[in-house]
Amino acid sequence: MTTTLVTPPRILDVVEVTRVELLSPTFVRIELGGPALADFGVDGPLMDQRIKLIFPNDAGVLPPLESDDHENWYAAWSALPDEERGHMRTYTARKVIGEGEQTRLVVDFVLHLAPGASGPAARWAAAAKVGDRLAIVAPRRGYDFGGIEFLPGTARSLLLVGDETAVPAVSAILEQLPANAIGTAFLEVPVSADILHLVAPAGVEVIWLPRNGQPHGDRLTVAVRDHFGLAEVVGEVATVADDAVDPDLWETPTWSSSGEEIAATRLVGHDLAGLYAWIAGESKVVTALRRVLVNELEVDRSQVAFMGYWREGVAMRS
Repeated sequence: MTTTLVTPPRILDVVEVTRVELLSPTFVRIELGGPALADFGVDGPLMDQRIKLIFPNDAGVLPPLESDDHENWYAAWSALPDEERGHMRTYTARKVIGEGEQTRLVVDFVLHLAPGASGPAARWAAAAKVGDRLAIVAPRRGYDFGGIEFLPGTARSLLLVGDETAVPAVSAILEQLPANAIGTAFLEVPVSADILHLVAPAGVEVIWLPRNGQPHGDRLTVAVRDHFGLAEVVGEVATVADDAVDPDLWETPTWSSSGEEIAATRLVGHDLAGLYAWIAGESKVVTALRRVLVNELEVDRSQVAFMGYWREGVAMRS
């Protein structure tokens, strides 16, 4: 009898911390290694490729993962008792270095500075050391995995907007853009010391907006409005009603969390017809920015990607 080994369509395995580097008060870079990462990859640029990380439970133990049941891994993990399951979070694959079994996956973590704001992933990252282990769900080269939302197509100019949680994704995108790309990236971070050195095409301006105590999102909304010549609105994010924020806000040129169908046609003759906008961060801030682009500027929804990475005051589901 011949046994045929079937390659799983995704990587589901345990990886180990191989390096930790504090980049700024808010960002810590962690390199992960393990034999399974030899197959990590996608068909094309990684861009803002998302991965899943599963952190140890409160006892410091990783949950059991049935690596031979890749189709039903999430159901099996979800069925574990709360005290065993640990916590799952979504992160960006910041970059990949090395090859083969020496492949290292780089992930940049945000260390939330506000009292009580740190979740289990940020607490893990703040204390991480070489040799620590966690589980990963990631794309295997040659198989469709999804998780890339930056798809500008033939856009002539780019707009990238994000708070600190989106900085790793924007950083990865900027590094992979073609040399002739044109656009602007607005990045809001907690403090001035969080301004990082990023690699970007000469035609893409990177503008850092440290809050330094100002309300979350205020500097982003003001900067975007000014970028398009709109009148300044003070405290615009605060005017967004809580019940107007989709808790699962996620809208791309092809899909919307609201269930609305997005037309495949693009505007013709509009001043911003050649724009592609990628906006991510706190959901209320993203909602305010969505209104600026779609409602005020009348940018076609097929030209934008709006992603609520997190919601202030709301604990993320594990």
